[in-house]
Amino acid sequence: MSKLTLLSLFLTFGLVASAQVKTIPPPRVEIPYSESLQAVVVTTENWSAVRGAAQLFERENTKSNWRVVGKSFPVVVGKNGMAWSDGLNELPSDTGRLLMKTEGDGKSPAGIFSLTAAFGTTENAGKFKLPYTKLAASTECVDDVKSFHYNRIVDKYQVGIFDWKSSEKMLEIGEQYGLGVFVEHNFEKQKGAGSCIFLHIWKDANTGTAGCTAMERKNIETVLARLDSQKNPVLIQLPKDSYHQFQTKWKLPKRT
Repeated sequence: MSKLTLLSLFLTFGLVASAQVKTIPPPRVEIPYSESLQAVVVTTENWSAVRGAAQLFERENTKSNWRVVGKSFPVVVGKNGMAWSDGLNELPSDTGRLLMKTEGDGKSPAGIFSLTAAFGTTENAGKFKLPYTKLAASTECVDDVKSFHYNRIVDKYQVGIFDWKSSEKMLEIGEQYGLGVFVEHNFEKQKGAGSCIFLHIWKDANTGTAGCTAMERKNIETVLARLDSQKNPVLIQLPKDSYHQFQTKWKLPKRT
């Protein structure tokens, strides 16, 4: 067998393996916010604020009013605050002047985003109603904008060809990734629009993240105990002024 034939077989096998690799979240049709029955609402004082507050909401059906679930709790967002992202929401009409989220900007995405999968370092004993992945040494979230797997969590041993030069080795992050939820920001994987955004455990109450939203472990345990993939849960995340501005237009939960 010639070297050229061997190379062709190798590349073919690699591409097939890459196509079959399981990712978090798995490929799916984007579900509109109007179909959601659960929401985690996060607000901050302004676009540059690091500390904020979160509140859970639920509704019986898509025609019902949202109702508060439990008490609000503190969170931290990106170390540089928030920036707009093209999520399930419509962007404001003045898009030319908006500060949009970009890769590595240290900002959390502002808008509405599906919450699609959970991950952590302990076994899931069937207690979660989101698809759950236990992190391994080979679990990586790809943040290389040139990669086919950009903005996806993969097991590198399942990938036929490593086409990335940069990624988060999630197990090495430690306790902060002991439990988390994938935020489906940048669903279409636009190059440079940001990647690897999660709800996860915070370092402390004052330290911002690289772009995620973080909280005490007990609070993310409470969140995950309720989130149900059948109810199409979402994260709604905005500074307070913008939340009130779009509350009626986007039919957001009423938050005082």
